[in-house]
Amino acid sequence: MPQIIVLPHQELCPQGAAIDAKPGVSICETLLQNDIDIEHACDQACACTTCHVIVREGFESLNTAEDKEEDLLDKAWGLEPKSRLSCQAIVADQDLVVEIPKYSINMAKEGMPKPKP
Repeated sequence: MPQIIVLPHQELCPQGAAIDAKPGVSICETLLQNDIDIEHACDQACACTTCHVIVREGFESLNTAEDKEEDLLDKAWGLEPKSRLSCQAIVADQDLVVEIPKYSINMAKEGMPKPKP
């Protein structure tokens, strides 16, 4: 069974983590199932960039990003050549090393003004 090694993240996973991953399941779902509360404002519908991760090792083993994901990634904070939306990146049979960026673009979390009644 492949593992996902999560590099330390100050808020979500201060010590880092090594977790078992089921092939065919997204990185996001795997992290959430293992108590790493990665942001996913659109409920994993590929409609935002809050679950953006950088795949430091094992990138080539992931499914190919579709155009919609690529378009959204252009808006992600800290975009790198091996960036993926974790809700769309499906684990295969190879270990992965992922970094959760320090920041994300999450309008709900950033306190958008509430509409007036």
